[in-house]
Amino acid sequence: MLSLNDEELAQLLATEESDRVERKERLAGDAPTKIREAICAFANDLPNHRTPGVIVVGMRDDGTPAGTRITDELLRSLADMRDDGKILPRPTMVVQKHTVRGDDYAMVFVTPSDMPPVRYEGRIWIRVGLRRAVASAQDERVLNEKRKHRDLPFDLQAVSTAKLIDLQRSVFENEYLPAAFARDVLDPNERSYEQRLASLRMIDSVEAKIPTLLGLLVLSARPRDFIPGAYVQFLRIVGTELADDIQDETAIDGPLAELIRRLDEKMRASNRVAVDLTTGPVERRTPDYPMAAIEQVVRNAIMHRTYEGTNNPVRVTWFDDRIEVSSPGGPYGLVTEKNFGLPGVTDYRNPNLTEAMRTLGFVQRFGVGIATAQRALSANGNPPLKWEVNDRFVVFALQRRP
Repeated sequence: MLSLNDEELAQLLATEESDRVERKERLAGDAPTKIREAICAFANDLPNHRTPGVIVVGMRDDGTPAGTRITDELLRSLADMRDDGKILPRPTMVVQKHTVRGDDYAMVFVTPSDMPPVRYEGRIWIRVGLRRAVASAQDERVLNEKRKHRDLPFDLQAVSTAKLIDLQRSVFENEYLPAAFARDVLDPNERSYEQRLASLRMIDSVEAKIPTLLGLLVLSARPRDFIPGAYVQFLRIVGTELADDIQDETAIDGPLAELIRRLDEKMRASNRVAVDLTTGPVERRTPDYPMAAIEQVVRNAIMHRTYEGTNNPVRVTWFDDRIEVSSPGGPYGLVTEKNFGLPGVTDYRNPNLTEAMRTLGFVQRFGVGIATAQRALSANGNPPLKWEVNDRFVVFALQRRP
């Protein structure tokens, strides 16, 4: 992350007016909303400063201290704005307490995004001089062009064998687009179909119109025609070993939302529920596995798997005593075999696919999937989640409730 030294920071804050600084006296009222808008605007970096924008809490508009206590709770609240899923793609930012001229402030340093445009609750915010504003169609085109000239993650690479017709327009316009943008932003006369696809990274540009890997995963009727491993192999085995009889074998594919919904239906149908009519005044139903835990683990596998250099699908193998979920590709980035599963340790091989899953409602908050699964398993009486990790795959194992 780009950073500012003490001298640069002092000079920046000494100026009462700057399009790189947002000042708030405290985290109250509408300040959390305004701060998120500012994070979004600094991440988009429409003026192309290529240096961090700074949000200062505890300072008045004229640059004088507001006397706000900079507590750990305040710093945590600011840091949580990165992972709460309201700003997409997830911004790169650092929250720190700084002392300037003897006064304490909470500061949020926001790095310009490599994947603009960045949205906050369906709106693309930018900096226009000293104020924030929602991006126009022309602003979006500028941000799209900025993205094209950066090194892109694999899920934004164009797939040269695909064509625009391979993306289902009905799925995009009726399902994904309304989930991605606020209703008042969706003006059908202002942005073309291709412009909207480019803004949401489904094609590489309005000019070339070549679908990206993300576009195919989210909108293609059959993504594995272009990405061989882009499906989920479901296997129901009667027994506890792979050599035992197979009851059900299904390859589940389709556009992202349909794939996940079909997989959820398959897993609900396989999940037996015990009914207790004797220990209380009303019947008590307890499943073999809590659906919340299964969903978290399977969606984690779809989100974090590698789609590059492999033809392997995500595999869900349902035995009599356990469920195994295998995901191609080992840990990525900051995550290693040693720190895998530790709270707060996360990184994203497919950041734009992760954003798409959040947009469609399949991810509520970033970085808490394993913890959520563990909590659900414990509440249902299941043993803790287990996993095996190496540089080629990750396998999760959910044990059946005794």
